[in-house]
Amino acid sequence: MCCNKNNDECNCITEILKVINVLQTNACPDGCLASCDRPALGGGTNCVICNTRPIMLYTCGTGSVPFALPTTKTSDGITSSVFRVEKVDNNCCTFRVLANNPDETSLYPYVATDSIFTMDCDCLCAIRCLNDTYVECL
Repeated sequence: MCCNKNNDECNCITEILKVINVLQTNACPDGCLASCDRPALGGGTNCVICNTRPIMLYTCGTGSVPFALPTTKTSDGITSSVFRVEKVDNNCCTFRVLANNPDETSLYPYVATDSIFTMDCDCLCAIRCLNDTYVECL
């Protein structure tokens, strides 16, 4: 169920998005629990340090169907439901759409796109964190 603006206890998703944004900014290599707000991004001494915790968003209107947006500014019909937190400002969050990596030989599943959007976190009912990864050109 979605929160209303009068309920101060409905900011758990916003708080997790803030943590993800800080972690991506600092991209530290310690191992941690496998939750969305674990205190470090994956990676370590034997691999490239991760710089992104990809997430999927579920909105109050769609329930169990992940939210998806076009992967380009000019709608080419290709959409993605995988995003990167770019900025959190109060209860609004700016996300970058991540696309599947077209290079099948790459170790990294996603590439950054030029498609960016801002969402009111009150519209979110759930987020799903995917495995931390490295995304080039960020």
